Amino acid sequence: MKRIETNNAPKAVGPYSQGILVKDTLYVSGQIPYIPETMKPAGSDIQSQTLQSLKNVLGVVEASGMLKEDIVKCGVFLQDLSMFKDMNEVYAAFFGDHKPARFAVEVRRLPLDVLIEIDAIAVKQ
Repeated sequence: MKRIETNNAPKAVGPYSQGILVKDTLYVSGQIPYIPETMKPAGSDIQSQTLQSLKNVLGVVEASGMLKEDIVKCGVFLQDLSMFKDMNEVYAAFFGDHKPARFAVEVRRLPLDVLIEIDAIAVKQ
């Protein structure tokens, strides 16, 4: 087991790792839409927050030596499920033809009052 830490994703805001690599499987902790360099949210709309959360997931994935195409599953936590359509458009553009398994749920509140949090599992191909 190996902890994955990178400056290409926000530092953990609690007692957890950005990612944990177990053999060929990477477990990426939930990534909120904070810009790593400023630790401030990437805009106030769901589109910009979705893109930043995905960039943060990818930052952890790449720090482990894997690629976007190695992501096999994502979990999407939305503050308001009425934002699903706009989130989904950004998500689809980010992944293109690669379509990991996914779930999306509405939650009452997210850390630091952001609109979205995304976690992932990646497997080295």
